[in-house]
Amino acid sequence: MDSKDRKEPTAVAATDGSPSQGEIYIDPDKERAALRKFDKWLVPVAFIFLVLSSLDRNNIGNARTFGFEEDLGLEGNKFGNITTLLSVTLVLFEVPWVMAIKRFGPNRALGTALVLWSFVTLGTAFIQNYGQAIAVRMLLGACEAGVSPGFSYLFSTIYPREAAGKRIMMTNLANCTSGAFGGLFAYAVQTMGTRRGLEPWRWLFIVEFCLTAVVGGVCWVILPTSPETAWFLSPEEQETMHLRKKREILYRGEGESNLQWLKPSFTDPFIYLVGLAFFTSSVAITGFGVFLPSIIQGLGYASLQVQYMTIPVYVLGAICLVTNCYLSDRWKRRAPFLVGCTFPVMIGYLVCVGTSNPHAGYAGMFILVMGVYTISTLVVAWVGTNMTPDGKRAVAMPYAYSIANLSSLVSAQLYPSHQGPRYIQGNAISAGLDVVAAGLYFACWMLLRRRNLKKDKLLAEGATTNGYEDDRGLHFKYMI
Repeated sequence: MDSKDRKEPTAVAATDGSPSQGEIYIDPDKERAALRKFDKWLVPVAFIFLVLSSLDRNNIGNARTFGFEEDLGLEGNKFGNITTLLSVTLVLFEVPWVMAIKRFGPNRALGTALVLWSFVTLGTAFIQNYGQAIAVRMLLGACEAGVSPGFSYLFSTIYPREAAGKRIMMTNLANCTSGAFGGLFAYAVQTMGTRRGLEPWRWLFIVEFCLTAVVGGVCWVILPTSPETAWFLSPEEQETMHLRKKREILYRGEGESNLQWLKPSFTDPFIYLVGLAFFTSSVAITGFGVFLPSIIQGLGYASLQVQYMTIPVYVLGAICLVTNCYLSDRWKRRAPFLVGCTFPVMIGYLVCVGTSNPHAGYAGMFILVMGVYTISTLVVAWVGTNMTPDGKRAVAMPYAYSIANLSSLVSAQLYPSHQGPRYIQGNAISAGLDVVAAGLYFACWMLLRRRNLKKDKLLAEGATTNGYEDDRGLHFKYMI
């Protein structure tokens, strides 16, 4: 389309709740072709980034099963403290990293994060004591904080709302993959034994550094500077993306500073309610991801068995995640899936609490994983695609992430080694918090439904504004 044919959009809401195309017309075939390019280039790169990030963050759970604690002299709940303090820097740096992605572009911000966390992973292989372990894990949290919310932010700005969930799903599909691959990878490293005076768990971090540096470095080159100027798009497709941004100006904004959206983000009650819901449900997933090997080992299985017994659990989790996200996008519903998926998580943990039979406990992990990853994926999609404009989204979405990541302060303390082999306290608390999460997600559902009904009523009465310029404004309808 020639630039002289462009027309500015009108701020009129579409019937599906997203901003209207106004007077801008984009050929649907050209739009789909441009988005397919992002599916071809950005989505796989995001997936690899997320797998590497998750692998380097959660490998400490595998390292624990073959000597990490003993070699560093960690007693009592010191291992849990290490995990707790990592979450502190995750919480502190998530919002700044996503704001940096919006300001400087994903290639600069996420590329910098990759370099930093790679060298921190390498440094972990040479730590000698508790203090050094705390230092490297806190640095890792600071460096990785923007990876998951950053890609979720990008997907929510590139894809239509009814298609964003399948892409944001990459975050937890990567967690499933790294969980399965990490267990297999750790099993292979463990069989190496001690070499060149270094214990197997140290080699785990060294090899993962090499993997992250090489594979991640290739992916860094592929990352675009922005969706509208992505190098893999043809000039016509870049023009299409520019027109999409203009067409969705009500949804995306006009490039305002992030700072002006700090107050609207921090004063929106929905962010705190959904953040609290995300927090209570995240205790289960954080504990599951970091402590699954310890839970299985605590149920009576040998160390080498633990590494490969995690794999089928994660495979089932990936299958359920893909299925639920596909249906959620197809039916344009988030809340029913969020509430429904809390139930298998509750049941899975309660099975582990209710029986000492290791086979039943292992089966409980399969039940639990049917819901745990879907919850943390769809809540991010829910927040990311319901916050407008981009400036508010860049603050509100990672802020909700930050509230959720406070769950690590809880989950990291739930599985101290002296409470093995069944970890009744940790599993019981995780189950109870998911009951709370179900209620909170239902409350979020009702809040957004009430907002939509109130807007409909005002529009029917002829109102043209309700005083808000963000998603709470009259011309935006929430996807619930």
